[in-house]
Amino acid sequence: MVKIVRSGVGAVVATAALVFGAGGAFAQSKELVFGFQCDRTGPTANVGVNMCPGYHDYVDLVNSNGGVEGFKIKVIEVDNEYKVPPAMEAHERFKKEGAVIEGVFGTPQTAALNKKLEEDKILGTAPGFGTSAAADGKRFPYTFPIAASYWSQSGAALAFAKEKLGGNMKGKKIAYLYYDNPAGKEPLPILEEVSKSEGFELRTFAVPAPGLEMGAQVLDITGRYKPDFIITHLFGKAPSVSIKELKGKGYPLSKVVALVWGSAEADIIAAGGMGVAEGYNGVQFAGVGKDFQVIKDIEAMYKAAGKPAPKEMDSTVYYNRGVFIAALHVEAVRNAIKAKGGAAPTSEDVKKGMEAVKGFTLGGLVPPMELSATDHEGGGWCQIWTVKGGKLVRSKDWFQGYREVIQKHLAADAAKS
Repeated sequence: MVKIVRSGVGAVVATAALVFGAGGAFAQSKELVFGFQCDRTGPTANVGVNMCPGYHDYVDLVNSNGGVEGFKIKVIEVDNEYKVPPAMEAHERFKKEGAVIEGVFGTPQTAALNKKLEEDKILGTAPGFGTSAAADGKRFPYTFPIAASYWSQSGAALAFAKEKLGGNMKGKKIAYLYYDNPAGKEPLPILEEVSKSEGFELRTFAVPAPGLEMGAQVLDITGRYKPDFIITHLFGKAPSVSIKELKGKGYPLSKVVALVWGSAEADIIAAGGMGVAEGYNGVQFAGVGKDFQVIKDIEAMYKAAGKPAPKEMDSTVYYNRGVFIAALHVEAVRNAIKAKGGAAPTSEDVKKGMEAVKGFTLGGLVPPMELSATDHEGGGWCQIWTVKGGKLVRSKDWFQGYREVIQKHLAADAAKS
């Protein structure tokens, strides 16, 4: 199960290192281990096979430029297949190998690892998934969402729906179509609370795993309930099924907004392409497309190594998220090394380094987040991207939705602990 994975340019990173000016001494220099979990073969493999190469490519880019403050990064990747036991085994492997930071993959996996991360004092990131309450750094000191949680995503989706409904949701009907597992249920408290305060009717429609059969739910939504807006929270192959089903029943996709795991190019292509999905909206927690300097730098790295840019880069939603995660891991380590005067950091040091991230946007790929000892989410910033004219177009820049409601639930959760 456990393997060290190199991206396509990794085998020739030494060549790239010479191009980018890293000397021969660097090859013998200090090393830091990053642990990273993926799903390349399980039910959410459409995410992992595109996101994880982005992570490796950013790390290769950093290494080719001399590493992090003189430290080379070694990535150990595990394919957890979106299963809890391999995720737990991966954590133990990372701990044994001395990893200073760990990327977790999957909400059930994160829930199982929250306590272990704390016990072993290893910082673990769960961007855009996992336990929403982990935004509270005091409550979950070693789990970092580092991106909009499911609570924040649902708040953003509701704010977008309200905007599209003319600023007034009173008396409207909202449908929530979701994957029936812990991740799918996570947004429910926010949706229910806002439905009461805004005065709209909320009805939920659960889709059983693996999410490939939802004709009955979509028929119930479009034929009987007839909502004014639909929020979907699906992943794996399910998002493409929902697009096809809703389109087939004649529901306007412009009145649909998907949370972050249902709105990538891969989902739209599997549904029949951009033309089929015209008007479809998606919440995003990282920049989309290739018009970012860091992406151009990765392309240049491949070119310098005599390699073509990998095809995974074309799936920009998920690939860019891999870059996003790696960049924040590197920034946390950079902060930790600087704080120690150049000495090798422990995971505890890296935790403090992550809590010191300020004003880091990676040229707009990363939202204007600020992390702290109390806020491990970074503010819950989101964008909305919409299928228009055969491509994904940004229709709403970085914003927060119903932040006061999310803060209220975070406080309530902390009070129960």
